[in-house]
Amino acid sequence: MKAYIFPGQGAQFTGMGKEVYESSAEAKKLFEKANDILGFDITKIMFEGSADELKETKVTQPAIFIHSVALFKSLNNARPDMVAGHSLGEFSALVANGCLSYEAGLKLVAHRAQAMQKACENTPSTMAAVLGLDDETVEAVCADVDGVVVAANYNCPGQLIISGENKAVEEACERLKERGAKRALLLPVGGAFHSPLMEPAREELAAAIENTTFDKPKCPIYQNVSTFAVKKPEEIKENLLFQLTSPVKWTQSVQKMIENGASEFIEVGPGKVLQGLVKKIDRNVETKSASLD
Repeated sequence: MKAYIFPGQGAQFTGMGKEVYESSAEAKKLFEKANDILGFDITKIMFEGSADELKETKVTQPAIFIHSVALFKSLNNARPDMVAGHSLGEFSALVANGCLSYEAGLKLVAHRAQAMQKACENTPSTMAAVLGLDDETVEAVCADVDGVVVAANYNCPGQLIISGENKAVEEACERLKERGAKRALLLPVGGAFHSPLMEPAREELAAAIENTTFDKPKCPIYQNVSTFAVKKPEEIKENLLFQLTSPVKWTQSVQKMIENGASEFIEVGPGKVLQGLVKKIDRNVETKSASLD
């Protein structure tokens, strides 16, 4: 069975999407439609913008979504048996399985990005990558630190991202190194994604999600919050909303997909980060990038 997977924030690069734009009339229409919906020339920023311009949350999130969906819709015979997305990538996955229209998905992503940006400005906060420790040790250390710091992204065994207030994250990193972490590095991000500090963004996004039409999907999505196969639109909406303040359970989601028959994972969008994570979760499955060839 084929699982199509979609990347999240961090996969962006200058020139992203240009190849698919130039190769596919369908993709070109989607890029131009995005410029109209967003009210600025995001295509120009994607193709020519600096790393700093692309790093802005209000640009990064729509850019990755546009690239991923344009590539998916330009593929020949793309018929996923299941889909999943890493954080932001869930929106691309929901367009791929027919649950969301491209236009509705892009509007939600833009709304989400702005709400998250605003939440980041409320509290000085950050994230850090922790390598070489088991999940339980990281969780225990975070729970013992004063202030807000939580496990945010379960990326693969031995790689966990923590998120929270600056001081609490820095303190957790020091303690995790003492407990044997190979590395505990602060990440160049705008704030504490997937932590309780994103609650204002969750509240702001709630009305937008509620007012958006979600259709019955053609195949299940394995969502970051639940890790199980989901096909009910109301459940999908709820999971999508709580994803902002809850951890991304990527390891658990991939394991569940494999358990349910996934033998080939196809990454659709910029970069190859998810393929690397899947291989670290289970070496026996096949992984590849989606290609227009």
